[in-house]
Amino acid sequence: MKRFSSFLLWIFLPWVSLTSCITSEDYSATRRGDFEALWHIIDEHYCFFDYKQKEYGLDWNEVYNRYSAQINDTLSRRALFQILGNMCNELRDGHVNLWSAADIVRYADWYEAYPTNYSDSLERITLGRSQDHRLTGTMKYRMLRNNIGYLRCPTFDTTIGEGNLHEIVGYFATADGLIIDIRSNGGGKLTTAADLASIFVNSPTMVGYMTHKTGKGHNAFATPQAITLRPSNSLRWQKPVVVLTNRRTYSAANTFALYLKSLPNVTLIGDRTGGGSGMPFSSELPGGWGVRFSAAPLLGRNMEHTEFGIDPDVKVSITSADYRRGVDTILERAIDHLAAKAGRP
Repeated sequence: MKRFSSFLLWIFLPWVSLTSCITSEDYSATRRGDFEALWHIIDEHYCFFDYKQKEYGLDWNEVYNRYSAQINDTLSRRALFQILGNMCNELRDGHVNLWSAADIVRYADWYEAYPTNYSDSLERITLGRSQDHRLTGTMKYRMLRNNIGYLRCPTFDTTIGEGNLHEIVGYFATADGLIIDIRSNGGGKLTTAADLASIFVNSPTMVGYMTHKTGKGHNAFATPQAITLRPSNSLRWQKPVVVLTNRRTYSAANTFALYLKSLPNVTLIGDRTGGGSGMPFSSELPGGWGVRFSAAPLLGRNMEHTEFGIDPDVKVSITSADYRRGVDTILERAIDHLAAKAGRP
């Protein structure tokens, strides 16, 4: 964990001060109070207003006026929840949620409006039976044709130890290339994403920037701080790599794709990632509902936003005919790409 500990410390300290200033104490536990508290909490602490205004014309003051007109004391709690949820979805951010005991508001158009480009059935064909592949934590891996290694990483929710990384890299030592499949990986721990990424660098490598809010203004941010990815203490991978992505590649998985895209021997193949580059933070409304929102943006090496995803180097989609034939077109393209680099037909 030491490879990423300085970054975690840096981002934790601003959040300590951020916690003290996010409050709903100035608002009553009424329909109007919950609305005002939610709008102002987001207005003062959400981190993508300027970017989203440029991308699709988001005007948070106009949003206030439009939704404020819908609030009155005769609303049921369920109706209020739906109105506030709709307001949250104006941000088009999968890290923005409103939750109660009965439901959770979640914005899903970042993947539901796009092809899946992945299926469990195709994964089972690739991995074979349980005795055909290895399992380390949540990761499954095996050798494929043309001497290409395949590592399926469905989540970053669980920690990857140094011993696990050593075993995985050692298993693929004779492979000519390695495929990391993070399609439909919804994220998890940034430390886990960094741990896996660390086997692909041999020296400290700057992979992006992180900043945080310093005031209530929409553009009140601290000077961006460089994120340095440090090499693993275990075995490290030196050969070509392909990372497979789709629209459900989100949050920490989006960050993993960002890190590896900046490395010279890595190619991203598949579809644009889902994004989700804001570090989420939580607060509470006067009536007891919880709210989560993006509070600290992660930027690429060129200070670019990745909130709406990262384009692959090679865009490939799986067609309906491919699914019927049981062919993972994205995976096949990756195998051919790595085999060509190794000089195999």
